[in-house]
Amino acid sequence: MDSPVLQWLNVSERWWFKLIANEVWLLTMAETKIIVLDDDPTGSQTVHSCLLLTRWDKENLREAIQDASPLFFVLTNTRGMGAKSAADITREVCKNLKLALTELKNIGRDINPIMVSRSDSTLRGHYPVETDVIAEELGPFDAHFLVPAFFEGGRLTRDSIHYLIVNGKETPVHETEFARDSVFGYRHSYLPEYVEEKTGGRIHKSQVERFLLEDLRGNSLRRLMNLHGNICAVVDAEKQGDLNHFAEQLRDAASQGKRFLFRSAASLLTALARLPAQPVAAQDMARYVRNGKPGAVIVGSHVKKTTAQLELLLKMPGIIAIEVNVDKLPEHSQQMLEDILNQCAQAHAAGNTPVVYTSRQEKVFSDQASRLAFGDSVSAFMMDVVRNLPASLGFLISKGGITSNDVLSSGLALRTSRVVGQILPGCSVVCCPADHTRYPNLPVVIFPGNVGDEKALARAYGILSGFDV
Repeated sequence: MDSPVLQWLNVSERWWFKLIANEVWLLTMAETKIIVLDDDPTGSQTVHSCLLLTRWDKENLREAIQDASPLFFVLTNTRGMGAKSAADITREVCKNLKLALTELKNIGRDINPIMVSRSDSTLRGHYPVETDVIAEELGPFDAHFLVPAFFEGGRLTRDSIHYLIVNGKETPVHETEFARDSVFGYRHSYLPEYVEEKTGGRIHKSQVERFLLEDLRGNSLRRLMNLHGNICAVVDAEKQGDLNHFAEQLRDAASQGKRFLFRSAASLLTALARLPAQPVAAQDMARYVRNGKPGAVIVGSHVKKTTAQLELLLKMPGIIAIEVNVDKLPEHSQQMLEDILNQCAQAHAAGNTPVVYTSRQEKVFSDQASRLAFGDSVSAFMMDVVRNLPASLGFLISKGGITSNDVLSSGLALRTSRVVGQILPGCSVVCCPADHTRYPNLPVVIFPGNVGDEKALARAYGILSGFDV
């Protein structure tokens, strides 16, 4: 029986896809599997045709390990948790993964996992908590690499300084709004100093190995072979070719017995996976829209980029704006839910696309726990909206990393889904399985909060709806 992704393609595309799978993946990647623990669901934003797991029991992991794709993602959503919960979830995934790998080895399938802790390209997340747990459970590793470059999102690293391109200017990330995050704030863009800061001095900046551009573009194999003791290494990259070349040397070192762990953004995954072009081009993604029907957009992210994108989207034809006043949650949840669902149903019946978005002012909290708890209550409300959108919805766009994770795992209650490709650079499209109880084959755009220019959200909507931007 064909896998779900093949069911969505026409005959010629199926033939092409199977050829690629058989001739490339099964031959060149037979002994390895790239396993990505993703702290929100946006790490698949540079790859395609791979599974996303929202549940990590042994059976689900074993199924993903045996899938034809060279990689899969476990959506832990730990960026939306406190440090202890993040550690507990990461440990649970690793323990179940060990069991699945052991069972497969016992029946003759000895899989060599390449472990990636995928996190934010603007340095937010539970580092070193997650890499520490992975090392404890699945180590020993010779080194763990920090590779935050994400070219589709305008993030690059030079001389170990990580930059975000803002209005065409390379800006050290510690000077951006992301460094002031109330949970994951930091003071340094120079990665060795970032490591020292985040590890509380356990790893001094002088102990960090630096792989500079000249190293990536030259031959680093001998140096890679000399790494040991889970030493921390930080990696420059200005373009995809830098990581592609470095990944070849990493694979050479791994083939000679070296074991590496990666804390990276999405661009490294492109280099490690070496996938062909996605089956359906970005501009043709409307073919996934169900019956040509209008869709819906869910917006939870509060970063400035999202707000700017939302403002332009709301000016597009066929859009109905529906604001969720978070100040009224959770006291007035039921009344608000009924009202919003009625507005969504009326918009859909009239051939329009409702955009349900949280009020833009970001609340201030006295501590991290209060902020996370409030975020959970808002997310729970938004997922009630997702669960009760019109059943004939043509597509769904989810804006924000944590929001998108909740849409997949809770709102749509998906055990697994498969990435079919990117509709825009950094924005993946996944499809619900054909047997989904409410939204069979529904295409869902996973749109990170901090990706794209001001027109990007409107552009994604335009591709799926047939409107020019």
